[in-house]
Amino acid sequence: MGLEIFERGELPRWAPVRQRLDATDVGDVAEAVAAELARPEIGGVLRPGQRVALTAGSRGIDKIDRVLKAAVDGVRRLGAEPFIVPGMGSHGGATAEGQRAMIAHFGITEAAMGCPIRSDMEAVHLGEVEDGVPVWFDRNAYEADAVIPVGRVKPHTDFRGPVESGLMKMIAIGLGKQKGADFFHSQGMAEFHHLIPAVARFTLGRVNIPFGIALVENGYGRLSLVEAVPAARIWEREQALLRLARERLGRLPGERVDVLIVDFIGKDISGDGADPNVINRDVVGLITAGEGAPKPTVQRAIVRDLTPDTEGNATGIGMFDVALRRAVDKVDPVATYMNMITAKAPQGARIPLTVETDRRALYVALACCLKVTPETARILRVRDSKHVEDLWASEPLLPELLATGDVELRGEPRPIAFDGAGMLVD
Repeated sequence: MGLEIFERGELPRWAPVRQRLDATDVGDVAEAVAAELARPEIGGVLRPGQRVALTAGSRGIDKIDRVLKAAVDGVRRLGAEPFIVPGMGSHGGATAEGQRAMIAHFGITEAAMGCPIRSDMEAVHLGEVEDGVPVWFDRNAYEADAVIPVGRVKPHTDFRGPVESGLMKMIAIGLGKQKGADFFHSQGMAEFHHLIPAVARFTLGRVNIPFGIALVENGYGRLSLVEAVPAARIWEREQALLRLARERLGRLPGERVDVLIVDFIGKDISGDGADPNVINRDVVGLITAGEGAPKPTVQRAIVRDLTPDTEGNATGIGMFDVALRRAVDKVDPVATYMNMITAKAPQGARIPLTVETDRRALYVALACCLKVTPETARILRVRDSKHVEDLWASEPLLPELLATGDVELRGEPRPIAFDGAGMLVD
């Protein structure tokens, strides 16, 4: 007798639903970037002949290839010579080749961008802040005449502060390469809220960073805003953009979920594979625990697979209770461990209970729930944490979701069906 002992009880029916989210759209990306660079206080600070470094991060930001291509073209129109540097700390296995390959997945190649990509892990020691915290900075960027960080502003996956993910984090950690990211994380996530501003301000005082290009996505994970922010205003403006990003973020609906099924996790989706601000679980326990924890609460979570673009980096898989074998078999230990060791969070790489099929995963997850029977289970399925508009919701959960007015039924309830191999039939 094996785990099939838990496959008892009739599962509820479920139905496809769609929730309405913030749909603000940036429009034509090239035009939006060109308009920002045309502002006198932005484009006017660059000089003909300057070598200008633009950053490319490890996140799957919507239309990031178009943003960077437009920025490259805009910098060149101003007479400067652009090139791109990966700004992603230790991601990509902390190797120059790995980081170049990671941004290539987003369409950021020398051929597509029309400029050089200079990727290596060398960093310059700029000094220290706060009694011994070293400040490192990408050597290629440091040797440029000007550096323009390009980054998405959004709530961070593991801490809360005046600024979280965004331009200041790109300056402080992304451009710090592996050395900077490693020491930064060694201080603990609880210190990030003050260390990021401290390190970024120190860097701004020693490197010519005339402005940054901030990006904000809407509730559908699509680009909704492009804004060039002068260096002197980054601290103030990024706080406002963070509030805007939090308001626009797509989240799961409902108050309580017994089992959450996530089809894909990956670094191209979130720094933690799945955004804790969406699935309401996190690696370090700083943002989703205790009084005032975000809704919906999730008893148990299943991960079905890794995205192709994550290339085996399974950071965040430890947030889940049950995983399909196909996801676990794709884990690249080097990429995953490098990320988790640098983050000082080995728990994010712990392998969940691993089973072969969707059917078994669902029944095992239900068997791990408190005060739930299969027939009454509140089950929610989503593709990934960046795309939460289209979901499957079980009948016990449906009335609550439909009552919000933001969720609509997209089809009649039907049995949760599996094929002959025990996998979900879409």
